[in-house]
Amino acid sequence: MRTIDLRGRDLTRAELLGLVPRAALGAEVAVERVRPLVAAVAERGEAALREQALEFDGVSGHALRVPVEAIGASLADCPPEVEVALRELISRLRAASAAQVPAEQTTRISDGAVIRQRWQPVSRVGLYAPGGKAAYPSSVIMNAVSAQVAGVPGLALASPAQRDNDGLPHPAVLWAAALCGVDEVYAIGGAGAIAAFAHGVPEIGLDPVDVVSGPGNVFVAAAKRVVSGLVGIDSEAGTTEILVIADASADPGFVAADLISQAEHDEAAASVLVTDSAEFAERVGAEIARRAAETRHADRVATALGGPQSAVILVDDLAVAAAVSNAYGPEHLEIQTAQDEAVLSRITDAGAIFVGGYSPVSLGDYLAGSNHVLPTGGTARFSAGLGAHTFLRPQQIVTYDRAALAEVEAPLVALAGAEGLPAHGEAVSARFEATSEEAS
Repeated sequence: MRTIDLRGRDLTRAELLGLVPRAALGAEVAVERVRPLVAAVAERGEAALREQALEFDGVSGHALRVPVEAIGASLADCPPEVEVALRELISRLRAASAAQVPAEQTTRISDGAVIRQRWQPVSRVGLYAPGGKAAYPSSVIMNAVSAQVAGVPGLALASPAQRDNDGLPHPAVLWAAALCGVDEVYAIGGAGAIAAFAHGVPEIGLDPVDVVSGPGNVFVAAAKRVVSGLVGIDSEAGTTEILVIADASADPGFVAADLISQAEHDEAAASVLVTDSAEFAERVGAEIARRAAETRHADRVATALGGPQSAVILVDDLAVAAAVSNAYGPEHLEIQTAQDEAVLSRITDAGAIFVGGYSPVSLGDYLAGSNHVLPTGGTARFSAGLGAHTFLRPQQIVTYDRAALAEVEAPLVALAGAEGLPAHGEAVSARFEATSEEAS
């Protein structure tokens, strides 16, 4: 991992934004690459999806819509210990997600003047689960359970077709769909899946959705940016990233293991260590060298850790470390210091935060009860992670009686006149004009 030494430098936030490590392939470049793919699906539907499946997944002639019976039948091959783990994940996530659904609130402005705020779920959601270098049944559950807890009535799931599974999505994806009760599943991957959700594909019975959610690579994230506005999106949840703030009190083996754990996702995964101790950074480097060589995806990890998106950042103190993290806006932030709560109090921008040596990101990936679909590429500075709230819209319901409206007639008419919109005031005053019957 390369080293970025910020010690002895008084940097502005703008300067930090320009110095934090990022992937060589930026979002703007990815958007231009996927825009034609999205347009092709919008224009040619199934034909375009089949062309993209052959080009990117090496699959042809498969059923784009997975037969319902294949979803349920897949559980017969699910190892018992995996099914137990998936059910535990569903249970924990369902409990934590319930806290994200606000109760309806009633505000009484005055006698006869009431505003109710309710949280209404969208009608239909498109859930995406990646299927490239790994299988992601956990991502299926993160998406589906959040939408179900929110009360979304219509759920569709898409995941890439697999050559070694007769053109169906990965078996583990089907296991998770079955356990969550999702029976509308499509063997469609990448930008094409996002486009299909947004525009619909009548030939295969895929109706357009209201919100698209789920993680993926940078091209999936870019496709979500392209369709945003036509549909809602959860966030640009692209290639994974982890930033660890650690000082000399942390365990270098823990930190090294956590950096490696995210690097194994993808060659473009970002692993960043921010520390105020050069000696600690060296110890972490030694642990990485030892552990990375022994892990299953050693080549992938080496590429990710050696890429421009990964780095060790040396700072003067933990306050600067927090400032660096806020500028980076990490998907996953770990804090392993002797002053965890003090550091946490300075953090404003992160997808999910893991505090202490025994709260690794891997816990959040699976069984913490939190959601692992999180914003990447710095978008955590303005976007939130996936949750039940992603699929809810606040709606205000206004109920005034005659007396309550009369109280505000004069100031409302005055404001309408000041804005040059007198008919707005007249719409109120009309309710207090004498009717023809009353005049007689």
